[in-house]
Amino acid sequence: MDFKYRWKNGAPPSRDQAAKSGDLLEESQFTSKEDQKTAEDTARKHLNVPLRPSDADKPTLP
Repeated sequence: MDFKYRWKNGAPPSRDQAAKSGDLLEESQFTSKEDQKTAEDTARKHLNVPLRPSDADKPTLP
């Protein structure tokens, strides 16, 4: 199955690398952060890796 976005390092990461990594796709191909987030979620589903929680970018402490 082919994926329509460019991977960050030119090839799909392993499941372990994808689970640990924050960004899987090359940022330059997106025009907005919302588009990138949607594509990242799609990439994680494609690799059968759990999605990042919606509050992952927010700091834990105020």
